[in-house]
Amino acid sequence: MNRILFFLSIIIFSIFLGSQITEGLLLVPYWKSLSKTEFYEYYSKFGPLIGRFYTILTIIATLIPISISVYCFFNKLRALKYSAVSSFFAFLIITIFYIYFKGTNQQFYGASFDVNQLKSVLKGWEFMHWLRVLFEIISLVFLIITLNILDKKKETIDT
Repeated sequence: MNRILFFLSIIIFSIFLGSQITEGLLLVPYWKSLSKTEFYEYYSKFGPLIGRFYTILTIIATLIPISISVYCFFNKLRALKYSAVSSFFAFLIITIFYIYFKGTNQQFYGASFDVNQLKSVLKGWEFMHWLRVLFEIISLVFLIITLNILDKKKETIDT
């Protein structure tokens, strides 16, 4: 594998992580500051756009460590164990979406919560979001380790 592909993989995953951190630091506090009516109006207007953006970025980013794991597996590379850890956490990122966020976001579209429930759900949503960010950080760290090992392997072959 070449360095451009390595850097591109890290950049894409880092953009994903950065966007998630931005969502946690900017959007979630904003949502929590809105009244129930304002929140549901905001979510019905911008929720689909936010959802499409994150769906595409999440799929692309999580396919990176999974693809690299497949590459390591078929080439029997020692970086496999690190890429597998990165892939495991990437899988958890997707799993959390389907277990928690998908249903909760649908309930936001349906304006399903009263004022107190909405405040509580947004706190839970924020917690789950930061848990996901933690998994993304772990996945990225192991992705970087994997790519570093693969790069070192290339250097030893070339020299």
